[in-house]
Amino acid sequence: MSLKEQINTDIKTAMKEKEVVKRDALRLLSSAMKQIEVDERKELSDEDIIKIIQKQVKQRNDSMTQYKEAGRDDLYDIEAAEAAIFETYLPKQLSDEELQAAIRTIITEVNAVSLKDIGKIMGAASKSIGALADGKRINECAKKLLS
Repeated sequence: MSLKEQINTDIKTAMKEKEVVKRDALRLLSSAMKQIEVDERKELSDEDIIKIIQKQVKQRNDSMTQYKEAGRDDLYDIEAAEAAIFETYLPKQLSDEELQAAIRTIITEVNAVSLKDIGKIMGAASKSIGALADGKRINECAKKLLS
């Protein structure tokens, strides 16, 4: 079963079980996927859907930060719940140790020696481990290893 089919099945299940938060979050995700399909006139692969989910999670995390600073715990909780639901569809994320090992390998492959080479590392890392780690984590790890 493709990721798209799984999400659509989970929407139906959430509707039947009256899980309003999950239903609404998955509908938002489905809407984002349909928007991309219409705009780009293509059928989405699982990799495309994972990128969309990552983008949605990142948006939720950014919103959570802003709501926390503004003292809006009610909105923070909604965003946190949506992010948690979206993350269940992402592949298991790399641990810090696994991420460091992967970044070390990439640094060796692209012959990076200083922080000026961070772009090379990010490009290679996004291709090889993009779905397994968030870009922010990859960047922080690479900077730490280069300095």
